[in-house]
Amino acid sequence: MTRPAARTSADRLARLLNLVPYLLARPGIEIAEAAGDLGVTERQLREDLELLWVCGLPGYGPGDLIDMAFDGDRVTITYDAGIDRPLRLTPDEALALVVALRMLAETPGVANREAVERALAKIENAAGDLVGAPVAVRLPGESQRVQELRAAVERRRALRITYYTAARDESTDRVIDPLRMLMVDGRAYVEAWCRRAEAVRLFRADRIDAVVELDEPAVVPPQARPHDLRQGVFQPSPDLPLITLRIGRGERWITEYYPCERVEVDGDHWRVSLRVTDLDWARRFVLGLGPDVTVLAPVELATQVRAQATAALEAYATPGGLGLPGGRGDVPVG
Repeated sequence: MTRPAARTSADRLARLLNLVPYLLARPGIEIAEAAGDLGVTERQLREDLELLWVCGLPGYGPGDLIDMAFDGDRVTITYDAGIDRPLRLTPDEALALVVALRMLAETPGVANREAVERALAKIENAAGDLVGAPVAVRLPGESQRVQELRAAVERRRALRITYYTAARDESTDRVIDPLRMLMVDGRAYVEAWCRRAEAVRLFRADRIDAVVELDEPAVVPPQARPHDLRQGVFQPSPDLPLITLRIGRGERWITEYYPCERVEVDGDHWRVSLRVTDLDWARRFVLGLGPDVTVLAPVELATQVRAQATAALEAYATPGGLGLPGGRGDVPVG
């Protein structure tokens, strides 16, 4: 079984960059020993070595690619394609790297920002005036509120916030003890211990209507654990309500945008089952879809949707029911 360190592309890239100098310093090393040092299985290491065979210098022909020799279960790098030579950056390359590192340093949730800033300082010092041009880095979704939250997180202060919960269509006042800032799918979140819920919660920055930094440090209980967000912010679980919809062609986008437990073809329609945070959110979700949607389960959701849709139709049929002149729904114009 592959260990967690070998799962992501970023982890594999870091491992490949380290693999060549590691093997150069240990010619003829056994694959089993190398796999143990690098924290991967022998199978994963062999796959990495196969990938190295197609890596190298531009041109990618004979004499350009990394080469190695095998002697039974031992491996030796015979050509490193210049990976052991000191890096020389052109002005454009240096500037691009500086911009990328500045953006990384500004990204909420970066685990080791000090290491990023040290690398940035080294490159700027080595490049000198080549990267002296003023460059402003602004992340998507960055706002004054995000900057305010990030500063509070770095100062480790407790916060009083007014938060809008879309699933229940309500605003609540909470005191939170921040753990970290995160950027997921272009949106900024603050992950914190919520004293109201007595649990770790994620709060979208653009749904925080007000924030006050308290004159007390953030105190996170020992049992608080950050969320694993590798699969996204919303992670369905068996304890959440399961709804089943019959959708037409125009609503098939649901299966790409939301994690679905089951999708079945029913002629020109699909039967889609997915978990939701609660039925109030599901009701608003269904009412916002097109007419070619039918709630199959649960019955409670179908009843709620039918009742609200009927009320809306009656409001349209009643003069003044939607705030038009002549009814109690009149809207005064100042």
